[in-house]
Amino acid sequence: MLLGLRTIYGQITALVFLALLIIVVLAGPLLERWASGDHRPPDIEQVTEHVHTVGRLLEAAATPAEREIILDAARRSGWDMTLLPLSMHAQFTTSSSQETVWARVIEWLFPPDNSIFPLGGWRTFLNDQRIVAVQVDGATMLVSPVSSDPFLTSDFVGRGSYYLVALITLIFLFFAFAIWAIMLPLRRISRAALNADISNDEEVFEERGSVEIVALARALNGMRKRIAIMVESRTRMLRGISHDLRTPLTRLRLKAERLPEGDSREAMLSDINHLDRLLGESLDYLRDNYRREEFERTDIASSLQTICSEFADVGHDVTYHGPNRLIVNCKPLAITRAITNLCDNATKFAKKVAVELRTDAGMMVIDVVDDGPGIPETYRQRVLEPFFKIDAARGGNAGFGLGLSIVSEIVQAHGGMLEFLDGKEGGLIVRLTLPMG
Repeated sequence: MLLGLRTIYGQITALVFLALLIIVVLAGPLLERWASGDHRPPDIEQVTEHVHTVGRLLEAAATPAEREIILDAARRSGWDMTLLPLSMHAQFTTSSSQETVWARVIEWLFPPDNSIFPLGGWRTFLNDQRIVAVQVDGATMLVSPVSSDPFLTSDFVGRGSYYLVALITLIFLFFAFAIWAIMLPLRRISRAALNADISNDEEVFEERGSVEIVALARALNGMRKRIAIMVESRTRMLRGISHDLRTPLTRLRLKAERLPEGDSREAMLSDINHLDRLLGESLDYLRDNYRREEFERTDIASSLQTICSEFADVGHDVTYHGPNRLIVNCKPLAITRAITNLCDNATKFAKKVAVELRTDAGMMVIDVVDDGPGIPETYRQRVLEPFFKIDAARGGNAGFGLGLSIVSEIVQAHGGMLEFLDGKEGGLIVRLTLPMG
């Protein structure tokens, strides 16, 4: 039984039974008392029965005085009855200018079913007032007005109110159920999917809720694990190939260094060094330690100054501009790797490079500014793709095109933004905007 209630089908069935229970046990007695209360005006069938009864009494009365006594007694009981000449029957109509379409629809849905048929029929109007009339004798008739609102006097208030309350109750319960059992879990799963990290070993999709929602979350967790295993296996394969290529490359370098001095020897060593850089770049891209690195409190200003000093020590014009100390919460090794990649890329194509640090509205902004040829506007999004290169713009001595891809992934891991801007006097500005907390 409890297992059945854990499914959406079982929960919907329970909602239907709950709605019926509410109607029968709670709402039923209240509706019965309201429908039979004194505040509800009598319906046309009740009025017809009373008018017919009083009419028979008036017909049996011997004198006008007796008729007046009977009418007074009926009026004291709350019944508005009047004796009118039978000749006014000619003024009866079957419609009224004040009657609404809604009133006609209600009466069509719930027509009177009394065996007593009033004079002029069930739809009788006199001077735009709906009435019930019965003939008393050959000269007079007894007339009583009827409520002009058929909604209050029809069976809809009695039996039909059950249907209305049932419909409202079911709609409310289904709406609440849809939010609680379907919309909220799906929103939780979609949010987890947007924030999912394939390198995270923990379960991304929380397995709780109905059986169907749990099955969906379990399937998504299984799919994430299979994707992670596939990516990891391919990464290990590529990493192994890169490492294996290092061995013959080292032998080639040793053989080239034994060659006599000359242009051929220098060209061969240059090609070997270029291949070594390409392998190093691919290994850096495959080595995704920055994804597993934890956030920690770091003096980012000190880290940037260290990076600039290391480039300056090997002869590059790389300077730092910014505060001497700035404590932020970040992945320090990942940030160091990103700025190092940007500075290394800039020094290949520019003479001067500046690393600027500032804060803006709770964010830290790091600009890597160079005076090189820049990147054309049409390529600024594509350079973030792995293995994409624009040798014509930034020179021919390029790598695999993985440096900016690594930077982009590090920025995304911090929840930040990466931009390419034109320098004021030419060159390129690579801007990293990252949260400080």
